[in-house]
Amino acid sequence: MSESSAFDSLMTITKRPPIVMVAGQGSWLTDSNGKRYLDFIQGWAVNCLGHAPAVITQALSQQAAQLISPSPAFYNQPAIRLADLLTANSCFERVFFANSGAEANEGAIKLARKWGSLHKQGAYEIITMVNGFHGRTLATMSASGKPHWQGLFEPKVPGFIKVGLNDLEAVTAAISERTVAIMLEPVQGEAGVIPASQLFLQGLRQLADQHQLLLIFDEVQTGMGRLGSLFAYQQAGVEPDIMSLGKGIGGGVPLAALLAKEAVCCFEPGDQGGTYNGNPLMAAVGCAVLEAMLQPGFLEQVRERGVQLANGLRKLSTRHGLGEVRGSGLLQALALPANNGDAVTEAARELGLIINAARPDTLRFMPALNVSADEVDTCLRLLDQVFVAGAEMGCPA
Repeated sequence: MSESSAFDSLMTITKRPPIVMVAGQGSWLTDSNGKRYLDFIQGWAVNCLGHAPAVITQALSQQAAQLISPSPAFYNQPAIRLADLLTANSCFERVFFANSGAEANEGAIKLARKWGSLHKQGAYEIITMVNGFHGRTLATMSASGKPHWQGLFEPKVPGFIKVGLNDLEAVTAAISERTVAIMLEPVQGEAGVIPASQLFLQGLRQLADQHQLLLIFDEVQTGMGRLGSLFAYQQAGVEPDIMSLGKGIGGGVPLAALLAKEAVCCFEPGDQGGTYNGNPLMAAVGCAVLEAMLQPGFLEQVRERGVQLANGLRKLSTRHGLGEVRGSGLLQALALPANNGDAVTEAARELGLIINAARPDTLRFMPALNVSADEVDTCLRLLDQVFVAGAEMGCPA
């Protein structure tokens, strides 16, 4: 079988290198040729405890031997336990489980619109942010602000008003009698790790209270310890009415959650559901992941490794004439003045380092939350080699 035909049965949805990953352990991936890679993407911030962590493999095997899916028509113990853990450690009272961040965001949109139909004379418009990313369903693509999605899969779902991040005046101007909610990521991950300022988030809370709007935080990427606190809203000193979680909550398995304040919960039977939603197999993993994060010192270590990574990236930037370093905790970005992100990631992969170019001018780093200090140093050393080699070949940084 030729190299190209080996992959022909898979639908093309993204550019992939012609390698097959066959194993992973902690921060490391191994391909079918036996080459090892230091993984600082971790499934796009999904594998928060690294590859094949014992707590997840044990949770899966134990739960699979007991009960996999009784259907959403019945309660199950792992789902109840995970919901209790989430509400006990957040400002929310209710949880709906889903399979992906996009599905959780779709549920947030539906919940806000249902609330608007009941409490705001049918208001349905949601103010979202330019360059925001909320998923790839039609509604979440419509809510997203990615410029190159304009004109794709038309007609999209109406009712989303886009404004610039950190522009409180633009948000104020966009509010009308049709507005029901404001929705945003506390840090725009796909846009290149662009944080919403604390003043902006606090201003949104005030606007929402003033105009009787719902405030929705998409914490699919920023939640579950990624920024060094369990949830990003805790760092801003602002409580949203609705929050979505995904990625890290499952530690690598399909799991997401929609969390809401009691006053917002207005779904009636039949409004929301899903065949696999809240199944005990995935919920058992979610319990294992969250319990690991709640262990003493875990989030402190995330913050320490985040400072180490950010400081190291700043040193690389100074040495090689690169751009700013942005981010919190273990969601970090390094700006590239030469807009050569893809070339840098390819060169890094050849050296055994997996990183992501969120944009041509931005490298993004999303290692496991339990990454070691030595592994952070290894990442920085390999990245330094990439830039040194590029300079020696006359390539701009």
